[in-house]
Amino acid sequence: GRGKDAARAAGLLALFACWYGFNIVFNIYNKQILKSFPYPVTVTFIELGVGSALIAAMWASGAKKAPTLNREMLKPIIPLAVIHTVGNLLTNVSLGKVAVSFTHTIKAMEPFFSVLLSALFLGDIPSLAVVGALVPVVGGVALASITEVSFNWAGFFAAMGSNITFQSRNVLSKKMMGLSSIKGAIDNINLFSVITMLSCLVCLPIAMGLEGVRFTPQAMAAAGLNVGELIQRLAIAGFCFQMYQQISYMILSRVTPVTHSVGNCMKRVTVIVVTLIYFKNPVSPLNIAGTALALFGVFLYSRAKQNEKGAKKEKAAAAAVA
Repeated sequence: GRGKDAARAAGLLALFACWYGFNIVFNIYNKQILKSFPYPVTVTFIELGVGSALIAAMWASGAKKAPTLNREMLKPIIPLAVIHTVGNLLTNVSLGKVAVSFTHTIKAMEPFFSVLLSALFLGDIPSLAVVGALVPVVGGVALASITEVSFNWAGFFAAMGSNITFQSRNVLSKKMMGLSSIKGAIDNINLFSVITMLSCLVCLPIAMGLEGVRFTPQAMAAAGLNVGELIQRLAIAGFCFQMYQQISYMILSRVTPVTHSVGNCMKRVTVIVVTLIYFKNPVSPLNIAGTALALFGVFLYSRAKQNEKGAKKEKAAAAAVA
């Protein structure tokens, strides 16, 4: 009864706190790494590598049972891994080019792409309220962009590109979880684990092709970097990166997608505020207003989505009775 509910709520709160905490630490360390070591592809590869090592340890220790994979299952997972790689790559490119707070303001436009891609690929036509909520999201991001001190097009387009890739990953993921070869054979956490490992493999040739071999201690030392410090930061960032993504999947399996997206929006608010204070980035009142407007739009969007779902359920129930 009540004790059980309280325990569940406390557990969920703890998960949310870890999700936010790991994400903030990741963003701060990641920005510091990219400032001194401006190789986003190599950084992404190392972070995915740390994640893969953690997953291997999790499977080896028996903390989680490793999935049994076959070729039929890998076929739909490989495109997801490629998209996952590109999304993380673009986020790191953006974080290297502009302020962390600005990358996250642009990434607040995720619902816009979610609605667009769902309409195109899943045939989900949004309600008027949902479309209305997207107006402040887009307007807020535009206002924040115009007034952003660290603004540059490379950082802007990279963050926009990561929105498109991550939202297509979510839409594809939804389609895929319904496939007969996948259904019941693999859970969310293991699916994410397999995607991480494959992404690491995908990222290696891209890193070497675009940036050369930068991930050896010799190469780091040659660049005049403090190797020990850089490796420690990469390990911490990689660990936090894996943890916050893993926890995000754990939360998703316990709450509705709408609650998850509201949580994600509040996470962005927290990351923006904390990194602004931490990095002492200059901001104007208009810039803050744009960011606030965009995040308020995301909140409205989540509410509108929830109402849309409720209306659909009522309709279905009425049709079933009739």
